[in-house]
Amino acid sequence: MWTRRAALGGALSMSFAAGFAARADTMGTIRLTAGHLTQGGWARGVAGPGPCAVALDGVAVPLDGAGAFFIAFDRDAPASVRLTLTMSNGSAIGQTLPIAPRQWQIEHIDAPFHPPALPDEAFARIRKGELAQIAAARASDTGQNNTGQSNMGAGGWRQNFIWPAAGRVSGRFGAQRIYRGTAGAYHGGLDIAAGAGSPYVAPADGVVVLAATTPFTLEGHLLMVDHGMGLNSAFLHASRLLVGLGDKVRQGQALGEVGMTGRATGPHLHWGIRWREARLDPLLFVPARG
Repeated sequence: MWTRRAALGGALSMSFAAGFAARADTMGTIRLTAGHLTQGGWARGVAGPGPCAVALDGVAVPLDGAGAFFIAFDRDAPASVRLTLTMSNGSAIGQTLPIAPRQWQIEHIDAPFHPPALPDEAFARIRKGELAQIAAARASDTGQNNTGQSNMGAGGWRQNFIWPAAGRVSGRFGAQRIYRGTAGAYHGGLDIAAGAGSPYVAPADGVVVLAATTPFTLEGHLLMVDHGMGLNSAFLHASRLLVGLGDKVRQGQALGEVGMTGRATGPHLHWGIRWREARLDPLLFVPARG
């Protein structure tokens, strides 16, 4: 049975798989195998048999050689999305997936919106270049879509993620942040209050697509890892990076050391996950901790 994490509002329904399987003799099937159908959530699935195409709200979703795929839902995802399967003969079926809503908290942060020594115009100019690097990293294709766990460290999208660091959760995904009275964007990741200098590790296999050896204004020493299928992790505020651009990393491998570079009020690891343009809740990828 598919499971749900009640406290986070995610659920998967077996009726979804049954609805597609009813026409298996003529059209093939599609089923979800794991995940959380909620804002900030995700799902893995498999389609087939044979040549076919899958789309989420009309946008193509890549399949690996066995018909497996990954989809996800933004923090502000609507109440439902449409998943469709099209076979090579042109026949198509679709299913509406309900996306459970979430409640988001408000956080007041005792820090300036950007470094106080940096004038607005200078910040905007520097930030434009940093955002361009981040966008280019997310758009890079490291060729992981068709690979699973291998000795080359690719295809992390297939894996069950692990926690990248030990420590108290000090900031949750989705919270609206107010910086000394100035509203900022909602918190796009999970903050883990790990000790300064302690290592953080890869939650899943992947390839490093950005390694900011010069700290960014907000993220500090930023590291980004592509897990394949459009899924990537970002790790912020490190004091030191232990891997570099293009490195293939394995789940559990040390990536850097926790710090407070960039905009941070104390040592911690900020871990963000994105699928395409959708920001996802890291807590929905890892096992619950006591």
